[in-house]
Amino acid sequence: MTERPARKSPMLYEARVVHTERLTPHMVRLVFGGEGLAGFRTDGSTDSYVKLVFPAAGVSYPEPWDIDRIKAEFPREQWPSNRTYTVRAWDATAGELTVDFVVHGDEGLAGPWAAGARIGDPIRILGPGGGYAPDPAADWHLLAGDESALPAIAAALEQMPEGTIVHAFVEVEGPAEEQKIVTPDGVAVHWLHRGSRPVGEALVEAVTGLDFPEGRVCAFVHGEAACVKELRRHLRLERGIPREQLSISGYWRLGQSDEAWRAVKREWNDQVEREQEPPTSGPEPRAA
Repeated sequence: MTERPARKSPMLYEARVVHTERLTPHMVRLVFGGEGLAGFRTDGSTDSYVKLVFPAAGVSYPEPWDIDRIKAEFPREQWPSNRTYTVRAWDATAGELTVDFVVHGDEGLAGPWAAGARIGDPIRILGPGGGYAPDPAADWHLLAGDESALPAIAAALEQMPEGTIVHAFVEVEGPAEEQKIVTPDGVAVHWLHRGSRPVGEALVEAVTGLDFPEGRVCAFVHGEAACVKELRRHLRLERGIPREQLSISGYWRLGQSDEAWRAVKREWNDQVEREQEPPTSGPEPRAA
């Protein structure tokens, strides 16, 4: 049997903060630049993402950083931590990378760091990855998510050509968390205000209550895992939408840290997919 080649770490870039902006009470925008981003590029995916890499507290690594070397020479508890974020925008001409952060006080690692970031602060970045962009052959598009999916939804809307039929739903805490987004003519973002309701409840209610247009849909649905699971069941089993027309995954899970969720995310998604496959025979799914 041929051995599978060792998996290589993604490219590591070193950038610096060149701009900061508070978009809403709980959303901070940072723009990264510098010579360390030379060679960075995205593939056109509107859900392109990077991993921001943070050193373990009190630990110094040999320069220049080599993630594979660090993992080989340092105990696991001293490895850097990383957090995955959507590329809100990449300006290849200026060599500047824009990332939006959800911030809830001192909760988490990357959010508090972003809230306190200053011009010139360094950050190391792995990536990018990605795999979704609006299908130009689709008859209409469904975009749905919470704050964590807002940067990707906004990027997708900005790439939609005029005349595109889009239903976009974004669940946020309240009116103060709404943002101005460039959209094709006639497309309005449906802002869903969570208030004191459970995370994802308003989003599930809006999508399941939507009167689906005729034709082939291209859907992007991301956010809290339990909400995404419910929406996937609805889209696959009740609406009968083929898997290849869906980009759907839990970006995070209520009650779990980022590390804990990433440790089980692949297995969890695989299990949900197995559970929610339409039967090979039986009643026809409800028409979209």
